[in-house]
Amino acid sequence: MAEEPRFPLAEDDDSATFRLLRRAPGAGVSADLAAQLELASSDELSRHAAILIADDEAPIRHVLLLTLRALGYHNLAEASDGARALQLLREREFDLLITDLQMPDMDGLSLLAEIKGDQFLRSLPVIVASGMNDLEAIARCIELGAEDYLPKPVNTTILRARVTASLERKRLRDLERLRLLELQQEQQLLQLEQEKSERLLLNILPHAIAERLKHGERSIAERHADVTVLFADIVDFTTLSSTTDPEELVALLNDLFSRFDRLAERHGVEKIKTIGDCYLAVGGLPTPRPDHAESVAELALAMLEAVMQLNTDRGTHLHVRIGVNSGPVVAGVIGRKKFTYDLWGEAVNLASRIQSSGLPNHVNVSAGTHDRLQAKFHFVERGSIQYKGMGELRTYILLGRQS
Repeated sequence: MAEEPRFPLAEDDDSATFRLLRRAPGAGVSADLAAQLELASSDELSRHAAILIADDEAPIRHVLLLTLRALGYHNLAEASDGARALQLLREREFDLLITDLQMPDMDGLSLLAEIKGDQFLRSLPVIVASGMNDLEAIARCIELGAEDYLPKPVNTTILRARVTASLERKRLRDLERLRLLELQQEQQLLQLEQEKSERLLLNILPHAIAERLKHGERSIAERHADVTVLFADIVDFTTLSSTTDPEELVALLNDLFSRFDRLAERHGVEKIKTIGDCYLAVGGLPTPRPDHAESVAELALAMLEAVMQLNTDRGTHLHVRIGVNSGPVVAGVIGRKKFTYDLWGEAVNLASRIQSSGLPNHVNVSAGTHDRLQAKFHFVERGSIQYKGMGELRTYILLGRQS
């Protein structure tokens, strides 16, 4: 029986692949190998695969190179020993390594161990082609992660099948790794979006309320028996807005309210919202605190100082009225897409009316707030004022904390 040629070179009517397919049954290959060859016949992607051949014998390297070129692979490289092969693997990307076992400087087993111990190379498929028939060496190759072991001289049909199968597995592993990276990126993007959403919630809602919404609560409405409400409003804002450039006006409001925001956070008072040029804040909710009136009084005095400092910094002449009242309120979240945390109740209405009828550049407070603070703060009684729908009510001017 004539010896089978070690590699086909002819490129006549039929391609080398189809000649191999026709010869596969006679070559004694299994049905599985025949199926792998069938897949290889139309595998255009694998033809572009980068393959490295490591063997210390130049004639054998040359034969393997010619064989692979005849089989349709042209992106090939060679190394004369394991050390050079490892260097090439770390310099550029390969899809497959075909290596001998017995090589100088670094043998095939050592090369395998280096590859499988490198996190960037460990997924590289390796086919060992060796003249050694030592079962222990073959077993060691498989233990170290070799895809396959081929005896020399290498059968062309078997080589084609093994190369194709190894490249296909490599491609599937690469697809899995790519999908894993995509999933990780998607998770990171999702986490970033969640963090953005949480920051947005915290910007428009109190932290405790935002946490409750995050944990699934859909209806948040509570009655708070005792809180202190503050309204601050710019005097004659209508005239100011009609005589000021829009961009300058918005920048001015942003500067003023940003200073108020920092002060509210410093004093532990919850900013509720701004309505035009009006700033609404409350002490004692959503988390109750016994000193809510005291914290709001400190905030109100600091806000007057902030307005004076802003006038100095910007050369403006703003004046504000501040109204403060204590009492029960109802607070809750309204809206489905654009959430708003708001307050309702007589205590809120009275605070608003005290502010609107108050003296500019002063902290005007109700009798109820005065009664809670008179032991720690100085006040001047302003007298009784008629409030629409509420009759005559006594108000005070907050001057400052007692020594």
